[in-house]
Amino acid sequence: MFEVYITKSGKYLPNEAVSNDEMENFLGKVNDTASKARRIILRNNGIQSRYYALDENGQTTHTNADLTNRAIEELYDENFTKKDVELLSCGTSTPDNLLPSHAVMVHGLMKNHSLELNSSSGVCCAGMNSLKYGFLSIKSGNTKNAICTGSERVSSWLKADKYNNEVVNLQKLEEQPVIAFKKDFLRWMLSDGAGAFLLESEPKGDISLRIDWMESYSFAYELEACMYAGGDKLENGEIKPWSDYNSEEWLKESIFSIKQDVKDLDKYILEKGSDCIQTTLEKHKMNPADFDYFLPHVSSNYFVDKFYNAMISRGMDFPKEKWFMNLSKVGNVGSASIYLMVEELMNSGKLKKGEKILLIVTESGRFSYAHACLTVC
Repeated sequence: MFEVYITKSGKYLPNEAVSNDEMENFLGKVNDTASKARRIILRNNGIQSRYYALDENGQTTHTNADLTNRAIEELYDENFTKKDVELLSCGTSTPDNLLPSHAVMVHGLMKNHSLELNSSSGVCCAGMNSLKYGFLSIKSGNTKNAICTGSERVSSWLKADKYNNEVVNLQKLEEQPVIAFKKDFLRWMLSDGAGAFLLESEPKGDISLRIDWMESYSFAYELEACMYAGGDKLENGEIKPWSDYNSEEWLKESIFSIKQDVKDLDKYILEKGSDCIQTTLEKHKMNPADFDYFLPHVSSNYFVDKFYNAMISRGMDFPKEKWFMNLSKVGNVGSASIYLMVEELMNSGKLKKGEKILLIVTESGRFSYAHACLTVC
């Protein structure tokens, strides 16, 4: 078995940072009415700026594949070009198409040569799943290098015009023409961007990050879906898929919008997340004192203190001074978030050889979690 190193990291954040007060200029107002929930949600999530692949007129400026390829291009230099890539593994929640796969579309922009591809779907863990595929490929000797990515282009899913037919339908029923909170909530939480890692079997440059291990967990066997799109949740907890609705309902019910059951989110996300961190540390015979940096991907600052206290109650104390987050600056970019955190830390000049980093990704889709331990080399 071979060692695996992140030897370089790249990112791409489209256009200029968008402030809280500018968001509705880009996403639009549903029913030409300002959202009543926006300020409350933004106050709780702590996000101050984010990036959209949209211009101020709401027109698309980049595809997801384009964002991803631009992040990948940050990995190339005189010692590693696109002609040297052996494996491309891409994760996203928001592919440009149902098919072909996201990795195929990214590869189409790379214009290099035939190579192995992997596409990981899901929500936030999609980026970690794509990383694990590359990690295992190099570790087993299948390839000597891999490019792994996490990316999202969710802004076009959140534009007001995607919800207007639903509002018209409500008006016809003489109901209040306001979209459900489970949909409006996410309009002020999610944003666009891409991150990329170059994985190799040998360390390079001043700083490389050895991937010591990766762990994943799913609680779908006992919990209902919490965050979903392309369907709707029935009273029995099952998701009725978009293909089982007629085409008129797709618009009237905003079937393709991203939705979240906030009650289930609050009830389970930290409980299950803390439990599986404890399981991971016990498996690898490690404790919080072994880590110099703690990088948790959480969707909102609302969960930070609750997450800390949930771990404390299980005997795990990761002091706040070890936490490294950039949520307030770049927003919640789903599967790309952990890549953007690692990229910023890796290029910060703070890291010292021998230090250990714990990556934690929580996914509310149906409560999945992914962890990784990195050592600075």
